[in-house]
Amino acid sequence: MRSGRLVTRLDIYIFRQVLVALLAATGGLTALIWLTQSLRFVDLVVNRGLSFFVFMHLTGLLIPSFVVVILPITTYIVIQFIYQRLSTDRELMVMRAAGLSPFALARPALMVALLATFMGYALSLYIVPASLSSFRDYQWQIRNRLAAFLLQDGVFTPLSDKLTVYIRSRDTDGSLHGIMVDDARDATAHATILAERGRLVEGPNGPRVVLLDGSRQQIDHQTGRLNMLTFKQNEIDLADATKDDGTRVADMSEVSLGALLDPHPALDRDKSKWIAEAYKRLTLPLTTMSYAMVALWSSVGGAFRRHGGWMRQLAAVGIMVALLALGLVIGSLAARDNHLIFLMWVHAIAPGLICAILLMAPAVLFLGYRLRTSSV
Repeated sequence: MRSGRLVTRLDIYIFRQVLVALLAATGGLTALIWLTQSLRFVDLVVNRGLSFFVFMHLTGLLIPSFVVVILPITTYIVIQFIYQRLSTDRELMVMRAAGLSPFALARPALMVALLATFMGYALSLYIVPASLSSFRDYQWQIRNRLAAFLLQDGVFTPLSDKLTVYIRSRDTDGSLHGIMVDDARDATAHATILAERGRLVEGPNGPRVVLLDGSRQQIDHQTGRLNMLTFKQNEIDLADATKDDGTRVADMSEVSLGALLDPHPALDRDKSKWIAEAYKRLTLPLTTMSYAMVALWSSVGGAFRRHGGWMRQLAAVGIMVALLALGLVIGSLAARDNHLIFLMWVHAIAPGLICAILLMAPAVLFLGYRLRTSSV
């Protein structure tokens, strides 16, 4: 009874340490990646007038896609770190002396890895596609309805293939100075519009620019003469200028698993990529368990060494680097030829099975030895 109670307390002790460390490591690394990736959106707030809430909303939708990629890696790092610390503090030695097998020592970490695997599937199959779809919808909305904020001082800004806007300077109140617009939306009336000043206003369909004290220059294709019209005030709808025809085409990273496995006939050219993406979502969470087994094999597998098994630790690091590189290569090959998709399953499952066998082998041999000696 005491032994079972001791095992339960030790399980909770190790489980809590691994789980807390995993949450901290994953959260910290995710925040770091989010910070580096969000820098490209800072200009929208600083120079183009978008609110900080829009910035946080837009970049926050990318966080689940970061977590699903780094979760298997942080699981390996945390398990390796926690068990190495337990070994350095001689806690593993005491647990082994209490009669705990390598599997009993690995059990709390396996429970955490299993939770991380379930979380990986939830992210990969549901949360990440939904968040990326919302992210691209929001980008679409910003580009089509807030196109005016994309204007930069001293830069020719193409708002579409047929409309380019240049402004010399912009005041803090939104007033524009030195405006030039190249408008080719009407193929029969390609015009260049110049204005001394202007301002941005919100129209019923999106942003509009009001031009003051300017001229409209247009070539008459029949006579070849330049026609010029001066005006005191004119308006151009920027929302219509950037609005694409039809609806936005969904990317393979934001559609459901079923849509990936059975892509639209129009996507036959990229069908192999879509199918490979589907199996990537199914296999990536499984690497969490495999990476965890690599860490456990290097930490609690084999005989205990007083000064630590540094060679085994270095071997585990080398194996992890090789697995990460191999995963990228296999993913690229499977996207070109779907007959190689089975390699994705091998890459996700085989390392974990091999390390599990190596981890359990001493206990199995010891049990066999006990059975043989008892029979004698």
